[in-house]
Amino acid sequence: MMTPHPKRMTPDARKRLEAIDALEDLGAGFMLATQDLEIRGAGELLGDEQSGHISKIGFSLYMEMLESAVKALKEGKEPSLAYMMSAKAEIDLRIPALLPEDYVSDVNMRLSLYKRIANCENDNMLDELKVEFIDRFGMLPDPTRNLMALTLFKHQATALGIVKIEMHAKGGSVEFGQENSVDPMFIIGLLQNQPQIYRMDEPNKLKFNIPAETSKERLELVNTLLEQFAKHQTGDK
Repeated sequence: MMTPHPKRMTPDARKRLEAIDALEDLGAGFMLATQDLEIRGAGELLGDEQSGHISKIGFSLYMEMLESAVKALKEGKEPSLAYMMSAKAEIDLRIPALLPEDYVSDVNMRLSLYKRIANCENDNMLDELKVEFIDRFGMLPDPTRNLMALTLFKHQATALGIVKIEMHAKGGSVEFGQENSVDPMFIIGLLQNQPQIYRMDEPNKLKFNIPAETSKERLELVNTLLEQFAKHQTGDK
C-alpha cells in the first residue's frame, strides 16, 4: 500500500526494502545504515576503489580495531592504538585470503560472511561453516580456504600471547607479546640447536630462515610453529 509495484522500482529501492524486511532484531538500525551505504556505493569497503585508511589495513583488521575501541570505551578506558592492536594477533603470510567476488557476488552477503568467519575460534566451527559455504556457493576457492586457516591461526596465536606472525618466500618472524605463555627455554633451545635457521632479531622477535614459496607451504609451516609453541608453554610439564 505504501510502495509502488516492484517492477516500477529501481534495483536499489528493492534492495533497501529487502534490507528493512530482513532486519528486525535489536541493533538493526546500524546494520541497515551499513547496507544502505553499500547500496549507495559511498563506501566500497571490499573493493579496489576504496580510499583512505581501510584500504591500508584491510576491512577485517579495521572492524577488529573498531570493535576494540568500542570495548575500551565501555570499560572506561582510552581507546589507544596499542590497546586496539593488542586485542588479536596479526597474521601476514602474503597470500590471497578473501571471499572472491565471483564466489559470493553480493557485497552485503560478503560482509556478513566475513564476520562469521572471524567469529570461528576452532576447527569445529570452521568445518561447520565450510560445509555451509559448499552447500550454498559451491566448492571453496583457495583464497577462502586461506582466509579460514588464517582466522584459526589468529585465535591460536592470540591465546599464546603472540602479537604478530609474518612470512615471505624465504622465511619470516614471530613477535611475542610481553605476557606470552611460550616457554623461553624452548626458544633458547631453538636458537642453540638450529642457529642457522633461528635467531632473535629483537628481544621479542624470533626470525626463521625456512623457505616457503607456496601458500600451502606457508600455512603448514605456521601451523607447525603454533603447535610447537602450544606444546611448550610456561607451566606445562
